[in-house]
Amino acid sequence: MQLSRKNKLLLLKLLSVFSVVRGYNILAIVVAQYLTSVYILAPEKPLMQVVLDGNLFAIVAASALAIASGYIINNFYDAEKDLINRPRKTMLDRLISQRTKLTAYFLLNFASVIFASYVSFRAVAFFSVYIFALWFYSHKLKRIPMIGNVISSVLAITPFFAVFIYYKNFATVIFVHAIFLFLIILIRDMVKDLENIRGDLAQGYRTIPIIYGEKVSKRIITLLAFVTWVPTYLLIARFEIGHMDIFFYGCFLLLLVFLALMWKASSKKDYLVLHNILKFIIVAGVFSILLIDIDLVLNRIL
Repeated sequence: MQLSRKNKLLLLKLLSVFSVVRGYNILAIVVAQYLTSVYILAPEKPLMQVVLDGNLFAIVAASALAIASGYIINNFYDAEKDLINRPRKTMLDRLISQRTKLTAYFLLNFASVIFASYVSFRAVAFFSVYIFALWFYSHKLKRIPMIGNVISSVLAITPFFAVFIYYKNFATVIFVHAIFLFLIILIRDMVKDLENIRGDLAQGYRTIPIIYGEKVSKRIITLLAFVTWVPTYLLIARFEIGHMDIFFYGCFLLLLVFLALMWKASSKKDYLVLHNILKFIIVAGVFSILLIDIDLVLNRIL
């Protein structure tokens, strides 16, 4: 019985670690970095040459570790706010002490820099700046309305630029993809502000819904959704993206549904649905990379 309780506590602590570092998000980023490398940045190279590239693995590992440390320090600063906004998740997260989280934070950052050093000094400099930016965002910038949202979205797509730089591929289509992803993440971040009004208000956070009201926040989100249709149109009409255009047509329709639901939304549950729609778009976008060239995918697998 005692052993069973210990095993149960160990399992809960492992789940707590996974929850704090948002392992599902990190896994999605790792998959996205590899798919982007294989099918967008280096499509001319054999599949296994890209997958088994030690430098690429080091960049992806450094990214994953830096992002995990970023989630930990964000969780550290937001502990009281999250207790109001996400009580169940926070109770699970609190199975790991704040001291242990800080220790893990420094160890993950150190490991990230070690992996980056395998690639080059420039990679070390890149990830060192990225790690500092993640801390500075959590400590200071996230409390500044709109600027915090923009910086959060920039930091979310920054790991992909490490891969772009490694392959020295700066094609226009890649930047249009990046703008689309940035806008979707920015909209999601602003929806989170609507979702978390209670906790933000209690902890003195100055978000757009708190300062200017929910209606102004919804107007800004609507504007951002319309702007998102610009890169969506360009990717469908101006660039060769194969069957991935199916994904962008779907996004166009999903954003229409999203806006219709948003203007009716008034509760935390409503905003959670909107948040999940945007998460679905992001995850679907990762796997839709495989649609860029079906023949190429099949040839490289078979």
